[in-house]
Amino acid sequence: MKMLLKEKISRFLITSALLLTLSGISFAQEKDKASFVVDKIIAKVDNYIVIKSELESAYQGYIAEGNPSSEEAKCQLFNRLIMNKLMVAKAEIDSVLVTDLEVDQNTTQRMNAILQNSGNSPEELERRYGKSLEQIRVELRDQIREQLLAREMTQRITKDLKITPAEVKKFFNKIPTDSLPFYNSDVEIGEIVKKVKISNSQKEDAKRRLAELRDRILAGEDFNALAQKFSEDPSARSNGGEMGFVGRGAMVPQFEAMAFKLRKGEISQPFESPFGIHIMQLIDRRGNEYNSRHILLQGNPSEEDVKRANHFLDSLRRKIIKDSIKFEHAAKLYSDDTNTKGRGGYFTDPDGGVRVSLREIDPVVYLAIDTMKIGQVSKPLVYRTEDGKEAVRILYYKAKIAPHQANLKDDWHRIQSAALAEKKDKMIGKWFAKSRQDVFINIDPSYNYCKILE
Repeated sequence: MKMLLKEKISRFLITSALLLTLSGISFAQEKDKASFVVDKIIAKVDNYIVIKSELESAYQGYIAEGNPSSEEAKCQLFNRLIMNKLMVAKAEIDSVLVTDLEVDQNTTQRMNAILQNSGNSPEELERRYGKSLEQIRVELRDQIREQLLAREMTQRITKDLKITPAEVKKFFNKIPTDSLPFYNSDVEIGEIVKKVKISNSQKEDAKRRLAELRDRILAGEDFNALAQKFSEDPSARSNGGEMGFVGRGAMVPQFEAMAFKLRKGEISQPFESPFGIHIMQLIDRRGNEYNSRHILLQGNPSEEDVKRANHFLDSLRRKIIKDSIKFEHAAKLYSDDTNTKGRGGYFTDPDGGVRVSLREIDPVVYLAIDTMKIGQVSKPLVYRTEDGKEAVRILYYKAKIAPHQANLKDDWHRIQSAALAEKKDKMIGKWFAKSRQDVFINIDPSYNYCKILE
């Protein structure tokens, strides 16, 4: 059981690169939570610190995943936090770097995700955390830089590590029978997605509206204010459409090409990218990096647009049912979902396995397959993608695995992932024991019971 616990904690913190900070819950100064944790430094690793709220946030996240509370678990989480700080300190000593561009891009993505997932306006978010958006962004940027450095160090330490089938079996056989996890029903489900493409008339309407906005900006109205009001890019609520400095390859080709075509301060005519129709202003350019702002309109698909996508998938479904084309091949050729098409259309679990727990699949997908038989391909279903775009998909209900206790036949991929995680964990543990001699580590005496440095 300890092995499974250890593996869960390892994945929770190392593989997920400190999920607590990525989800934004490490801001312990949030007003309505401040009373629960009085912050203080509980560990120092050279110039890096671990504060009490970090540990408490990690522990609460671990409990929220359904794990039992225990001092042992908290100590292992504390150990992971210290290990990540050590990785960052060692990265500094060994001159391991991550680029400012990568840090900025990750920070922008996380800020956008925090705003979208919280459902709050920027003003409400500032009120809740008692900080300006810029202060939140700066703190998040520092955390993300540390996470990226820790991830780079982890990859360097474990890059040549592999695991053999014999090692997987040995790992499994060490687990007492009464400690083997019990899995609820698993399913294998595939999808083929067609995003609804708007008609030319809809595109022309979006271009007309953007041309009007461009005229208003040229007449003196504020670009950022108009972006916040009209842009359909969710991040515009917080950044007024400003993208920050990015380098070549960071944006889709159409957007990048326009950025390098414009002069500083110039505003483009409406142009199209895979995300919709834009107008852009080049703020500044330095070498191969540029900073721009834009207003995006995605256009509203008409009923005819939806019917076209529906008709395409209905025809493809008939070919799959007649066995004129295999579902997996059709998904790779025709699906618009980049997350699943490369895997033959199949949904996967966090470890990349195609057997997914019924408890973890999208509720909309669950309701759809609940009325299907094994081996069936659904009729086209209209839905919205994660980025809010209208789309149509067909689902393939390939298999259902009954509830069962873990075994090598049905759960090889999961057991292999757990065995590899344990092997990585041991390698990182050895690295920690050796590398801690190179840095200064001080732990608050109230946590001596964890015996981290013994």
